[in-house]
Amino acid sequence: MSGPVSGPAPRPVEGLPRSVLDQVRDRLASHPGDLTPHRVAEALRATGRPVADTEVLAVHEALRRDVLGAGPLEPLLRLPGVTDVLVNGADQVFLDRGEGLEPAAAGFSDDDAVRRLAQRLAALAGRRLDDASPYVDVRLPDGSRLHAVLAPLARPGTLLSLRVPHRTVFTLDDLVAAGGLTSRGAELLKGVVERRLAFLVTGGTGTGKTTLLAALLSLVAPQERLVLVEDSSELRPSHPHVVALEARPANLEGAGAVDVRTLVRQALRMRPDRLVVGEVRGAEVVDLMAAMNTGHEGGCGTLHANSAADVPARVEALALAAGLGRAAAHSQLAAAVDVVVHLARGRDGRRRLAQVGVPVREPDGLVRIDPAATFGADGRVHPGPGLDRLDRLLCGEEGA
Repeated sequence: MSGPVSGPAPRPVEGLPRSVLDQVRDRLASHPGDLTPHRVAEALRATGRPVADTEVLAVHEALRRDVLGAGPLEPLLRLPGVTDVLVNGADQVFLDRGEGLEPAAAGFSDDDAVRRLAQRLAALAGRRLDDASPYVDVRLPDGSRLHAVLAPLARPGTLLSLRVPHRTVFTLDDLVAAGGLTSRGAELLKGVVERRLAFLVTGGTGTGKTTLLAALLSLVAPQERLVLVEDSSELRPSHPHVVALEARPANLEGAGAVDVRTLVRQALRMRPDRLVVGEVRGAEVVDLMAAMNTGHEGGCGTLHANSAADVPARVEALALAAGLGRAAAHSQLAAAVDVVVHLARGRDGRRRLAQVGVPVREPDGLVRIDPAATFGADGRVHPGPGLDRLDRLLCGEEGA
């Protein structure tokens, strides 16, 4: 692993005691107004120390990043290819550019600074973050997703996780060029979309499920209407007819929440050609499978699962929590889903298509996932027992 990554941040305020910086911050806070170099210079002079232009500009930039944007993390969030920035207390900052976590040359003076940043970012999204409500999961105005847990609930200090939205939509060709897909894998996935097969994109956290799903949705015929339902808006397919619904958490009074399950039901009334649930994580799995079983072809979504083989158990657990029995959950899964597309992250940190599988119903009514094609890290494709059924689906010889 290479050394710590640093972004295009300004030079630190060298030789300036933290107490002086705090005095400047307090003076500016007690005299409201725009944050300008002139006001910073006045506040520095009030501390009784000589003021140089370079010091004024450095302090101004440090304070600007502290009250606007994401503070010391702002330069990291602007780096090309960054998908995640993680903060473990004041001294540990990591980023992910698609090849695993890297230490970043950024940090905070103490945990109070991390806490202030977390609270300010949460406030931008209209959420409270304090000792009475010590964690938050929100989408920020710029599209980034923030999760934060305050110390002492978290160790080694306040924890921040920032998910950076993709500024560009990757195509399947882009993913092939990046090594995330083989040509054969891309060909199979194109066929899945063209034949309007219902599919789930599965994998662990950070395996690229949303990226791949957006690329696949970009292949949908332009005359089709895509209705997206997400807990936190992340999907940005390149398609001329996309409408989206986003869940809403409760307000400070505990009212006004709208969950994904409710939005799935609303989406069914919006004449979708393709119903897409960005991340199936709860009771909405029941409504999604019901929709796929009522003539809504080509429906899809993402699902957290450790392997394609674990998908039936994962769906069963979510459905049970929604009040659907085991037999009914497996029956719905067998009828609703045609293909499972599983992604994995290798030991080198790279995300790739690991397996394409098809659901098969056992004599006892339970569902298993038969691998149709397994893609090795070396690029080789290994056919599996489900390949014949996948071929029949792609040729239109077998229904869902």
